[in-house]
Amino acid sequence: MPSLYGLERSGDVEKLVELLRESEKETVRRRAAEILGNLDDPGSEGLDALVEAMSDEKPAVRAEAIDALTNQEAVEALMQGLGQSVPESGATWAQAEAFAKTLEADAAELRMASANVLGLLAVEDAAKPLAQRLPAEPHPKVRARIARALGRIEEPSVAGVLVEHLEDEQLQVRQEAAEALGRLNGPTALEGLLQVVDDDHEAMRRTAVSSLGQFENAKPVDVLVERLGDESDLVRRAAVFSLIEILSNVPPDRSHELRETIVDRMAARSDPSIVHSLVEIIEEGTQIHQRRNAVWMLGRVVGGKSMQREAVEALRDVLGEDDELISQFAATGLAEIGGRMVETALLEVIDSDEYSEDAVAMAAFALGKVGGDRSRRRLEKLVDDTENADVRRRAFSAISKLGGQT
Repeated sequence: MPSLYGLERSGDVEKLVELLRESEKETVRRRAAEILGNLDDPGSEGLDALVEAMSDEKPAVRAEAIDALTNQEAVEALMQGLGQSVPESGATWAQAEAFAKTLEADAAELRMASANVLGLLAVEDAAKPLAQRLPAEPHPKVRARIARALGRIEEPSVAGVLVEHLEDEQLQVRQEAAEALGRLNGPTALEGLLQVVDDDHEAMRRTAVSSLGQFENAKPVDVLVERLGDESDLVRRAAVFSLIEILSNVPPDRSHELRETIVDRMAARSDPSIVHSLVEIIEEGTQIHQRRNAVWMLGRVVGGKSMQREAVEALRDVLGEDDELISQFAATGLAEIGGRMVETALLEVIDSDEYSEDAVAMAAFALGKVGGDRSRRRLEKLVDDTENADVRRRAFSAISKLGGQT
């Protein structure tokens, strides 16, 4: 039998189902359920095995099966595992009502399943029974799932009960409450999160800082800037991400003021983790607004030479982006950094076949701001050699700025 790690990589549903049903080891069954829940498509066989595992003799396996079915958003399968029939009409409302009643079940795993599914259904009326159950729930894993469900429903009126559980004795519950408050937004949620950004536990600080990035106003900015000096690299990175997200959400009339404030504070920190975080957003981000803001910031927050190299390489590599703003911000960011390192990097773009003509054009533009004699000579040659009108125009303009003759 292949290892669980190998099965996770291969996604072999048949063998995972076999382990979940037949293994004598609790840890193996639990892990098999977890992997099935994370697969893109476990198929009907995988879902059936997870429903069966909801009756496993071990609570940990039952809980993992419930979470796995939740990950698959298999509401009907969860209802089947709870011995409930799926309503034929008005399904969403009827399902929510049925699961709200099961929040009072004797078995903790059933209450967990109910909370999970109510979060998936996201029916507004389910927020009240969930919020009422949260303070009375004795099992920490169930409290955590209730808090998560309340965040998914996004009913602001329950923010108060979530704030109370930011002081829960279990870290998992506190984190889920903080994540939920980020999704709820609103003044109560914000005030609660601001109280725990300096929590003694690193994981809690990180969660609170990440949640603050979801607010569509500038109120969390000062606190997030303070967290740029946190002793934890993970918390500092989370603060950078949240500041980027806030910039993307605030009204345009506040954006310029906030940008300058945030950039000034970031630059004053001169912290490599800030540069690392911005580069990570640029290279791996999936949201265009986040990447634009990260590119715009990067050239303005760089400190010592060790950080400059990473920043210069990241900005150079997006000069040819299809998104015009990213390309422009990269060029102006390189100009902000300036110096021989930047000039060399830009000349490499012009001399290499690895970069697009769009990248060459933006490199020529930036060289007009940072270049010297060697740049002028190379740009003069580029004007003569290129057949691309935009490249020639940019190069000619750069030469003029450098005082060259054509």
